[in-house]
Amino acid sequence: MAILIVPGTRVKSTDWQARWESRLDTVERVERPETSRPRLDAWLEILREHIGHHPNVVLVGHGLGSTVIAHLAARYPDLPIRGAMLVAPVDPEAETTLAADLASFGPLPYDPFPFPAFVVASRTDPHMDIHRARIFANIWDAAFIDAGNAGHLDADSGLGDWPAGLDLLEKLATFGAPPGKSNEHSSARSSLH
Repeated sequence: MAILIVPGTRVKSTDWQARWESRLDTVERVERPETSRPRLDAWLEILREHIGHHPNVVLVGHGLGSTVIAHLAARYPDLPIRGAMLVAPVDPEAETTLAADLASFGPLPYDPFPFPAFVVASRTDPHMDIHRARIFANIWDAAFIDAGNAGHLDADSGLGDWPAGLDLLEKLATFGAPPGKSNEHSSARSSLH
């Protein structure tokens, strides 16, 4: 089983994503397309291509990468995704300095995910209010994890290897179910909540 990390920006060597990539053999990073302004459709195509090479994949998004995963789940519900972890998703409709560059990413989708998922949010994330993150976790039928006052859950948050995140990843890898197995999928989803 592959784990695809979908970062929102370039990953620093001190980010937990880079540490997981160097520590876990099954991790592959999916970088966003090289453009001055990110575009949702181009990023979705790259992610779909990677998933085509890795059926039964677990997706781990950070920041804008998490937002891309939410759109992927809404547009392509039949993709072979075992589970997803959306860490510090970015709200494209928030009044932040990023908002002008994120027009193609809004609005956030209102479709429940067809696979088990976690949304991990911080009370001090400047890119998504925690109450809004909790609302979207409920809409997406994802388990919600309150990470406390951890900023954007990035290198500046001092997470190191982020053992709590690795525990969540292990739960997804263990309890997630391949698409098309509705009974297993339903029981896996309830185990995560």
